[in-house]
Amino acid sequence: MPYSKFTLSKAVDDFQLTIVEGDPFLLEISSVNPTSLLKDTLKETLPWAIAVSSEKARSEGIINPVLLEVKRQFKGQISVFSGEEFNVQPEKWL
Repeated sequence: MPYSKFTLSKAVDDFQLTIVEGDPFLLEISSVNPTSLLKDTLKETLPWAIAVSSEKARSEGIINPVLLEVKRQFKGQISVFSGEEFNVQPEKWL
């Protein structure tokens, strides 16, 4: 299923999930300081991304630099995919 068609209720049905409310989803983690590279990049791109005010501009000027910073700080242990459609087919997982 493409992400654009994702709904929580469909995921619950397809993957036979149980929703548990009240428990923390993420563990407590310590803060990570942004590098000067990220600060400088955002200082340059943030005004443009806000002025253009499109989802694409926000992605290119804000989100992507932050994701790349996370990738750098985790020494490449994560990947960043831009413009890729992820199709999930739950029947292949069962």
